[in-house]
Amino acid sequence: MAKGMPSMVALLGLLAVAGYQNRHKLGDLLNGTGGQPADPTYPGRSTGGLGDLLNGLGGALGGASAGSVLSGGLGDLVDRFRQSGRGPQADSWINAGEDNVPVGVSDLEEALGEDTIAELTQKTGLSRAELLERLSKTLPDAVNRMTPDGRIPTEAEAARFM
Repeated sequence: MAKGMPSMVALLGLLAVAGYQNRHKLGDLLNGTGGQPADPTYPGRSTGGLGDLLNGLGGALGGASAGSVLSGGLGDLVDRFRQSGRGPQADSWINAGEDNVPVGVSDLEEALGEDTIAELTQKTGLSRAELLERLSKTLPDAVNRMTPDGRIPTEAEAARFM
């Protein structure tokens, strides 16, 4: 199922590996600067880190901007939670002034689905358990901070978060 949602996979991969506090790197990475020094042995190649991670995660994104990845990824993510019967939980992360309902590993498994989890574990290099644990810790706060107006931001609004 994740095949049609590269923005969501890229967003979740970034949150799992780097967490919300490193979100500014997403813009650099998607805009081609990578935020990584060049590898002197191989000109034009980075030395690893988040640049290589998002190259793997977001290869299907083409020239997508950080704003479109963030906005589209958030929209797809919230839709997944709603479709799995966890809409009120995801809505608590978006709605201003409400406490964020925590997300458990079993909630993530059901909302994301096996295909998305498998793709994320493959592309991030994290074990399934580590991936789900990291997302359960970072996802509610990250979504809350990326939706300060109580709704999914537009592409232009999302670009300002970077």
